[in-house]
Amino acid sequence: MSLQFEKGITVKLIIATIKPFKLEEVREALTEIGVRGMMVTEVKGFGSQSGHTEIYRGAEYAVNFVPKVKLEIVVSAAMAEQVVETIMKTAQTGKIGDGKIFVLDVQQTIRVRTGETDADAI
Repeated sequence: MSLQFEKGITVKLIIATIKPFKLEEVREALTEIGVRGMMVTEVKGFGSQSGHTEIYRGAEYAVNFVPKVKLEIVVSAAMAEQVVETIMKTAQTGKIGDGKIFVLDVQQTIRVRTGETDADAI
């Protein structure tokens, strides 16, 4: 797998949605490769699985949104491919609903405390 990077873009935002029970395993794997921080949000959504049905107290009902965890990770462009590969390898169960990964260019990054910018602010 090879990501295409725009010249001059030094920072990437990686957004990944994964199954909630994979969060700790993914966090550990990312820490091992040098990721120093991430934001995690509990979200609900649906993709190709379009939700599912469940039985509760004998009654069947539709679950239209499936629980997921959204990770937002800002890394240097040089590290982005390794982060994506680590998430893919660690979060994959082989079953529908394993999630998605999006990689976006970050135009500017600023650390509020120090005023550092771009890769220095990560």
